[in-house]
Amino acid sequence: MARSWRELPTGRVVHLHGDPDAVALAADPLPADAPALVTYVPRPAWTPAAVVADVLSELESAALALFPAWLPGAEGITGPGGAAVPAIRALALRTASGTRHFAPYLAHLAERALLGETPGGFPPEIRAAGLARVLRTGYGRDETAILVQVGGDLSPAGEEVLVAALEWLAHHGGFGVWLTGPPLRAVDRVESLTAPIPDEVAALVRELAGARHYGCGGPAADRPPVLTFPPLAFPPLAGLPHPGSTAEKRLETALTSCAWAVGRAWNQTFRSGPLSVPIRLDLLWRAERCVVEIDGPEHLHPLHRATDLRRDQRLQREGYAVRRFTNDQVLGHVGTVLAEIENFLHTRRNGTFEGTPRV
Repeated sequence: MARSWRELPTGRVVHLHGDPDAVALAADPLPADAPALVTYVPRPAWTPAAVVADVLSELESAALALFPAWLPGAEGITGPGGAAVPAIRALALRTASGTRHFAPYLAHLAERALLGETPGGFPPEIRAAGLARVLRTGYGRDETAILVQVGGDLSPAGEEVLVAALEWLAHHGGFGVWLTGPPLRAVDRVESLTAPIPDEVAALVRELAGARHYGCGGPAADRPPVLTFPPLAFPPLAGLPHPGSTAEKRLETALTSCAWAVGRAWNQTFRSGPLSVPIRLDLLWRAERCVVEIDGPEHLHPLHRATDLRRDQRLQREGYAVRRFTNDQVLGHVGTVLAEIENFLHTRRNGTFEGTPRV
């Protein structure tokens, strides 16, 4: 049994015993001493090589989005013009010379990030090890892990293909590969460990696990919406909008020209005490104790709605005010969103705030 996320193994594949929803909630965000964690939802594939190729392609896309976090000193090199490409390659080669990075791959990845082009040309062994190092560096963690959401509809052959591919990634990239979902039925060589789920997260998931909330056998209106997500999800970097969120990036662009928006900080982790479950805050004005959340379609799910309510109540007990907007509101009516945030901050700064508006 693993008592913490830090104690879960890397370099091999294990299955995490526990409700998959509880595992997902407990893993976002992970403690600072845990590995950098990405989440992968497998797509159907006939061979382990096809699974490996898919994972590596998705990891490279994540690495490009996270650039320049994994290449210290690259922040001031922007755009592909002039001497930018030679400069970024020289910086990557210099960085690799004092680390375990493979210099040609790091330089190639940095160049492709600068140009906005898809990487290519390196064997999968080089890419797996290089991407694990890039993610560790970008997130400032000692290890990298992949949380793999396994469905219960895999055939015995499908299980073998998936596990073989994930074992390859664990061996060649040093990733921790943590399976979540129902136990494997056909592959018996994967160790099962109890997932380190905090009691309050497990209790919330149990509370919402009935048919009335998840729509099992209930009327269509009670069922959670059918949502489509990218195969690979990765956490944001503290201090920046999530590179995978168009809405967060759009809002930050709009806020840049607003003098009243000074003091904001993106994607901060909040804990009310050393033993409390951490909360990731999309956008925080710390002095005013104002929190702005940007909700994607996953927040329509009953579990997410309940979790959002609980965390907002917890923040309010700590003296914070919370305002929520949807992605569609930000992308379609950013001017209105800016006006509401400005008023939100104004009332806090002037001591006239009464309650927490919600959408």
